[in-house]
Amino acid sequence: MEPPHSGVELARKIFNFLKEWGIDRKIFSLTLDNASANDSMQSILKEHLSLQNSLLCRGEFFHVRCCAHILNLIVQEGLKVASGALNKIRESIKYVKASEARMVSFNECVAQVGGIDTGMGLRLDVSTRWNSTYVMLESAIKYRRAFGSLSLFDKNFKNCPSNEEWMRAEKMKDFLLPFNVFTNLFSGSSYPTSNMYFMQIWKIECLLIENLGVDDLVIQDMATRMKEKFDKYWSDYSVILAIAIVLDPRMKFDALKFCYSKLHPINWEQKLENIKTKLYTLFAQYETRDDGASSSSVAVPPTPLPSTTPLSSINSKDAYWDYIDYVCQTESPVGKSELDKYLEEPKLKPKFHEKLDVLGHWRDHQNEFPSLSKMACDILSIPITTVASESAFSIGSRVLSKYRCSLLPNNVQALICTRNWLHGYNFEDDGDDNDNSTSIELKNSKQDSNDWPSFSSLIYFIGSPTSSKGKRNREDT
Repeated sequence: MEPPHSGVELARKIFNFLKEWGIDRKIFSLTLDNASANDSMQSILKEHLSLQNSLLCRGEFFHVRCCAHILNLIVQEGLKVASGALNKIRESIKYVKASEARMVSFNECVAQVGGIDTGMGLRLDVSTRWNSTYVMLESAIKYRRAFGSLSLFDKNFKNCPSNEEWMRAEKMKDFLLPFNVFTNLFSGSSYPTSNMYFMQIWKIECLLIENLGVDDLVIQDMATRMKEKFDKYWSDYSVILAIAIVLDPRMKFDALKFCYSKLHPINWEQKLENIKTKLYTLFAQYETRDDGASSSSVAVPPTPLPSTTPLSSINSKDAYWDYIDYVCQTESPVGKSELDKYLEEPKLKPKFHEKLDVLGHWRDHQNEFPSLSKMACDILSIPITTVASESAFSIGSRVLSKYRCSLLPNNVQALICTRNWLHGYNFEDDGDDNDNSTSIELKNSKQDSNDWPSFSSLIYFIGSPTSSKGKRNREDT
C-alpha cells in the first residue's frame, strides 16, 4: 500500500477490498494489533459498515485486540525491571557468537566443566518478541558454568553476569514460563478457536496477582508493572470472547462464574449478569435475521392432512413426519428460545472431552439449534491473534533473497500463491537429474523452510508441462 498509512487511508483501502470481494455486509469482527493508526482505522471502518446497517449490535463487538501483541507488551514492561541482568546475558552470547575462534574457546570451556546438556545451543533473542527473550534465558542458564570458565581464561570477556544476576535470571525464567506457554498457544499455527481465550487471560491475571506479594523485590516489581499494563488493555477482558467460552458446551456460564468469583468476589455477579445480557441481545439479532430470511423464502410449506383422512391412506413417510412434529411440540417448552434450551442442558464433562472440536460440535447440532449454531460458529471463529498471519506473510523473505530482489510484486505474489496451491501434493523427479533431490513433499504449515520447493521449482511448475504421472523430465526443462 502506498503511503500515507493513516487511519483514514487504511479504512478506505480495506473498505474498497470488502466491497470488491462482496463481503462488506458479512463482517462480524476485525482483529488488530495496537498501532494507533489501526485504532482510528477500525473506528472509521465501523462507521462505514454501520451506515449499511450490516454490523450486529451496532458494531459493539467489531474490534478485537490481538492477544499475542498485548501479551508481548505486558511481558516487555516487566522485563524492563531486570534489564541489567538481561543485557549482560545478551552481550555475553553476542560475544561468544561473534567469531569462530570464540566459539571454539567456549566449546572447550563447556567440555572442561562437563555435565552440560548441549542439545540446546546458545540462542540470541529478538528484542521485539519477548518469547525469544525467554528462550535466550533458558539456553544461557544451561551454559552458566561455561560462561564463568570463559571469563577466567579470556580477559576480553567483560560482560559475564555475577552469581546474583544468574539467580535473578533463573527466577525470571520460572516466572515467565507460563507466559511462554500462553504465547505459543496464541501464536501457534493450529488456530485455536476463541473459546480458548478467556481461561488463559484469567490465568495470567491470577499469576500476576500471586506475584505481587512475593519476597523477591525484582519479581514483585515485574509483576506490579505487568499488572498495570494488563489492566490498561484487559481490565474487563473482552465481552465477545467471554461469550465464546459460554458457547463451549463443556464450560457455559459455570466457567465464567468460577473465574469471576475467584478474582472479583465482591461484584462477580454483576459482571456475570452483564455478559448474560450481552449474549441474549446478540442472539436476539440472529433470531430476527433468521426469521426475516425464512419469511422471505418462496418455499411453500406442506399442506397438513385433513382430520377426516382415513388412517389407511397415510403412508409411512407421513406417519414419520407426524411423529417428528409431535416430539417437537412435546419436548419444546413454550416460550423458551434455543439459547435457553442450550444453557439448561447438562454440560459435557471436560475430562472426557478434553480435545473437543467445538466447531464440529455445533455443526453436528445445527438442526437442533439452527440460529444459535450460526452465532456460535461466527463467534468461535474470531481470530484471537494476528501473529499467525504475520508468520504466513513472512515467507516473502524466503522468496526474496539477495539474488531475486528485482522480482516484480506480481511475480512474488504468484510464487507465494503457487506454493499455497501446491500444499499437500507430491511432485517427483525422474531421477535422471544429477542433483541429490529426487522429490519435493509439501507438508503441513509447521514444516521447516528447507522443505519448501525452491524458486526454480515454482517457476518450472508454472511454466512447463508435466506428464500424466506428474513427473518432470530433462526435455521439458
